[in-house]
Amino acid sequence: MEAAPHSSVLATRRGKLTLALLCAVAFLDFVDASIVNVALPSIRRDLHFSVQNLQWVLSGYLLTYGGFMLLGGRAADLLGRRRVLVAGTSLFGLASLAGGLAGSEGMLVGARLVQGLGAAMMLPAALSTLTTTFNEGTDRLKALGAWGAMAGLASALGVFLGGVLSEGPGWRWVLFVNLPFCVLVLVGAFRLIKGERRRAPLANFDTLGAILATSGMLLLVYALVKAPAVGWGRARTIGELAGALTLLTAFILNERRHPNPLAPLSIFRVKGLVAADVTQLIAIAGFYAMFFFITMYMQNVLGFSQIEAGAAYVPVTLGVGISAGIASKLFARTGTRPVIVGGSLIAAGAVFYLSRIPVHGSYLPDLLPGLMVMSLGLGAVFVGVQTAANAGVPAHQAGLAASLVSTSQQLGPALGLAIFSALATSRTNDLLAAHASRPEALTSGFQRALTAASIFLVAAAFIGLRATNTRGEAVAPALDAVPDPAVS
Repeated sequence: MEAAPHSSVLATRRGKLTLALLCAVAFLDFVDASIVNVALPSIRRDLHFSVQNLQWVLSGYLLTYGGFMLLGGRAADLLGRRRVLVAGTSLFGLASLAGGLAGSEGMLVGARLVQGLGAAMMLPAALSTLTTTFNEGTDRLKALGAWGAMAGLASALGVFLGGVLSEGPGWRWVLFVNLPFCVLVLVGAFRLIKGERRRAPLANFDTLGAILATSGMLLLVYALVKAPAVGWGRARTIGELAGALTLLTAFILNERRHPNPLAPLSIFRVKGLVAADVTQLIAIAGFYAMFFFITMYMQNVLGFSQIEAGAAYVPVTLGVGISAGIASKLFARTGTRPVIVGGSLIAAGAVFYLSRIPVHGSYLPDLLPGLMVMSLGLGAVFVGVQTAANAGVPAHQAGLAASLVSTSQQLGPALGLAIFSALATSRTNDLLAAHASRPEALTSGFQRALTAASIFLVAAAFIGLRATNTRGEAVAPALDAVPDPAVS
């Protein structure tokens, strides 16, 4: 007996376990971008990192994560999602083990680079599996709501876990902690996700497109990461950005001519897709910078220990969870667009409040109110954008769509830190040159960066007005064969 057309996959035990598995992948990948932040002082002391090279513990992960995301997403469409998910998880786990055992800065940075590559395979494979498995309206809203909540929760909880592990068993456990999760994901993938045949012939694989896209994204992320130290106006930075733009332009021209393109440009005809991705890019630039500078403020100005700085974000995780749940229920009534815009504006106001942090501040009056209000906006934005960015995408391009929204999520931190670090450093250096105290100079720099982050969130709200206003409409199976879908 055939299932009803709109039978709920999520209502079954297998459906619930599958969603839990995919959300575990999301959490694992997202948390690794932030869990090492608080551990950086311990890593520097133990492995004798130079100040210049220490940034690569963070940036190395973002570099390959963002650089290979498009290739990883398309590979999931062409080779099979379970196959790519298993390969990426295995690579991620082995890199985590190598990083935890690292005895030199080169080995740790190398492990982080490989971790990013594994994550670039895991995340789009998992997200595209989610959007093709849960394609009925209510199921889709709940599944994407849970996925979006994982992004917000992991960003906040990663800082807390980093502090607890660094001051407890040691910084190496911020990497070792990934191993049991990787084992669970691998076991669950084989038990819960069906294997797929290759979805397209590889004899005419777009090799040139893969090279151009990957090299262009790698160079772009690298330029953004290095810009604050090198200087935005220096010939090196301008040359790297120009080189990245040239490579990505060549990639687009290649895709228009290739009979089997790596990234079919027809996907950009899906209504609101680009707006949702750009909204995420701008918003996460502001959110990530907020976490970074508030953590630096707590440790370098207020004198918080690693575990105290991490514990400061526990209320944020609660706020994100509550907000994500509310947002998922609102979609059916209002659609995604009001939630995205409203969440961005709420977060912008909260980050602006945080930009008023004083030199002699304290947690309860100066940080907690802003962090709690910000968490409500964060949950709404992440859930809303993930839902809007995957609306109306045909199943055979789900991996590509997942890689596009995930790429924006990885470029955002690099873009935000590149811009806001330059603003903060310039302000701090000017005040130090004028003989201001170090706490005063640092705080003023953080204030300027946080003000700019709040402006980015306002901009995200305006861009979000162009995103798809989906209410979780079901994706018809026939869309799998339609090359140029449109979303109402």
